[in-house]
Amino acid sequence: MIQKLLSPSPLWYESGLVFIRVLVGAMTAYHGVEIFDRPTMEVYLGWDSIKALPAPEVMVYLGKGLEFFAGLCLMFGLFTRIAAFLIAADMLFICFYIGEGRFYYQDQHPFIFAVVALVFFFTGPVRWSLDSLLFGGSKPSGH
Repeated sequence: MIQKLLSPSPLWYESGLVFIRVLVGAMTAYHGVEIFDRPTMEVYLGWDSIKALPAPEVMVYLGKGLEFFAGLCLMFGLFTRIAAFLIAADMLFICFYIGEGRFYYQDQHPFIFAVVALVFFFTGPVRWSLDSLLFGGSKPSGH
């Protein structure tokens, strides 16, 4: 077992990525559930950085809706690369515009979500995904 842990070879490559994909997708969708909670959305609409956006209410609902639906897509591995790209774009916008670029300490969560989403942009859903059922194939390519 120690030999496997110290080896440069992947360890549970596909299963590990599927676990992370489902977890991150579920967490992103959970953040997006706020779209259904008007009082929470009102709080966001009170932020100065949101008020400065064109059509602030549309932007807040667009962002939260994107988190909800793209998070579900990532979780189930449906349109994975598109969902991952949208999550990364949303989270980078939050990090660098709403969070004023504080990605190392105070507001690091959106940045971390963006980086993990980019992993799935590059790897795809791996296996156990709706993409595999709909579009065929389950083997990662590019190795």
